[in-house]
Amino acid sequence: MQAHITATAGMPPVSVSYGAPGVLALFAAHCAGMVDLVGLPVWVGALIGHYRFDAQQAGTLVTLFLAGAVCSSLLLSPRIHRLPVRLVAAAGFGVAASAFFLASQTQAFLALAMLHATAGMAAGAGLSMAHGTMGRSSNPHKLFAYASLALGVFAIGFLGAVPVLIAQAGGAALFLVLAGIMAVAAVLCSLCFPKLPSSPQTGQAQARLERTVWFGMLGVGCMGLSQAMVFAFVQRIGIDNGFSESAVTGVLIALGLVNLAPAPLAALLQKRIGARSVVLAGPVVQAALALTITHSTSFAPYAAATAVFAAVMIFTHTFAFGLLARLDATGRAVAATPAMLMTGAAIGPILGGALVKHLGYGSAGLAVCGMAAMAVLCFSRTPVEQKS
Repeated sequence: MQAHITATAGMPPVSVSYGAPGVLALFAAHCAGMVDLVGLPVWVGALIGHYRFDAQQAGTLVTLFLAGAVCSSLLLSPRIHRLPVRLVAAAGFGVAASAFFLASQTQAFLALAMLHATAGMAAGAGLSMAHGTMGRSSNPHKLFAYASLALGVFAIGFLGAVPVLIAQAGGAALFLVLAGIMAVAAVLCSLCFPKLPSSPQTGQAQARLERTVWFGMLGVGCMGLSQAMVFAFVQRIGIDNGFSESAVTGVLIALGLVNLAPAPLAALLQKRIGARSVVLAGPVVQAALALTITHSTSFAPYAAATAVFAAVMIFTHTFAFGLLARLDATGRAVAATPAMLMTGAAIGPILGGALVKHLGYGSAGLAVCGMAAMAVLCFSRTPVEQKS
């Protein structure tokens, strides 16, 4: 598989092949930077079960990681054309690896908070470089779909192995695994990361993003908030409902398997379904699944809804990524993917934790319904004629 950088208004015509090594580096960066999307329940579960933090404290730590990613993405994404993308990506994941290794050596809340924030800022920088580079390819929708498929394969290994490692070796094992993931991404980015062409300082690369782009980005942020608010606690919801730990782990493994489907399906349906239709339907389906997860007291509906919950986000976001890449051909909007996803995701764990602590799990599901309405309103402002 190869991706090519395409010419855009105000930029010189350039055609640079990423090649297999470059695509591999992009996929590694995507998996490392998006580890929260698949690992959030294990992450929060370890902080609660092994570090003895309450739901709000655990949510705060993960929120600090995500908030750090948001800050670096907001800072760097508008400047991606002036940055050494390979150096920024490699250094970012390298710093994140170091922070997570240090996190494995302490149980103090304040130290963990500082290290989570540092790791988030560093990983967010690397992820912004990767997504901005994907956005300059000839087919951003397809390249992002394959990256999401790689994330699905990665999720199977993560969700199948990490809970077992944590149960055997304690909560520190989580941070050692995260450090290893970031280190692999750092090495691959330093060796293989594709190079963006030089960009002029005027023209399209400096123009303001259109309002439709901002609404699309806000809609993705709303879905990210909904995703994190419920997904962070799916493991604890199952255990607190009396389901065995092995059964809940089995559901998470099934989730990893299901996550293999939405990316290739999104690539297959790229020309058959309009992106606007997908992004309008996605939040509604997400809300229905969130209600099922948070209100079910029997195992079957809980397991079925949990298994497909992340897949809805992956499928919808693939179409949203392609849509935003077309609306802003400079790559700046999609370079801000960590910001648009993780702004919502950063608020999600702490907001979900507060709701769960004071009002119970059902309140998180109801909150998702409100966010779904906001997401639909935002996505409705995108152009009708746009199709993937």
